[in-house]
Amino acid sequence: MELWIPITIFAAFAQNLRFMLQKQLKATRLSTGGATFARFVFAAPLAILLVWALVAGGWRDLPGANLRFFSLAMIGGVSQIMATACVVALFASRNFTVGITLKKTETIQTALIAFLLLGETVSRWGIIAIVIGLAGVVLLADPPDRGSTTGWRARLFNRSSGLGLLSGALFGVSAAGYRGASLALGSGDFLIRAAATLVFVTLFQSLIMAAWLGWREPGQLGKVFAAWRTTALVGLAGVLGSLGWFMAFTLQHAAYVKALGQVELIFTFLTSWLVFRETTSRRELSGIALVIASIIVLVLVL
Repeated sequence: MELWIPITIFAAFAQNLRFMLQKQLKATRLSTGGATFARFVFAAPLAILLVWALVAGGWRDLPGANLRFFSLAMIGGVSQIMATACVVALFASRNFTVGITLKKTETIQTALIAFLLLGETVSRWGIIAIVIGLAGVVLLADPPDRGSTTGWRARLFNRSSGLGLLSGALFGVSAAGYRGASLALGSGDFLIRAAATLVFVTLFQSLIMAAWLGWREPGQLGKVFAAWRTTALVGLAGVLGSLGWFMAFTLQHAAYVKALGQVELIFTFLTSWLVFRETTSRRELSGIALVIASIIVLVLVL
């Protein structure tokens, strides 16, 4: 088994845990911006500590950065902030399982964006796996209240679908940006490249979000730190997940990593059922089954 596969599965698990904690923050204490900021502000010190340990311990040398690195890392960082905000807002419209599944349109969008931004292509079987997963996502694109007068337009063009598609596109941009930034570093193996990229991105994101909240929602900054017991856990889950994603992006094409990352849906379904006590319809289960089938195809052919 190639190393990027277990790393991606771990990243998906950590990301699901982070979204679960962020949903609790959104539902009880914080605004969308506050819950999004919590994901970054506590992750930055942990990322710095990791790089310091690697360099000070003599295990790795700090790689040299360049303009391409900073440009792509900032593009990825801003895109991820906006995408995370979309997902947190999506929780108010659909249940936890459907909210996360709708954002999985990022898989096919990542393939297109990575081609445009980095010139990376996807194999025929890779495209088949991505399309199977997309079919599953389409089954999940219905609004929660469907009466007899609701037609296909309402099913495709609704707030939940729009947020899901937008978050998927933005996550696709961030994935391509992070892979490009990590590969642009002057030296080092996949671990130090991923960790160094993570440090810059989380610091940049924390500063951007702090400035935004200070301007638009000044009370939220205090609430984030007041709820530090939960927000710190969000940061820990976030830094573990991001490190996993960054390492996987360094080792493999972003589109393949995102496609395998749909294994998160298994963790999401269990979380929705066991933690939030939410119900899932047959249609939604069918969509999830197709997404899981796409993951199986991807793992077998790569």
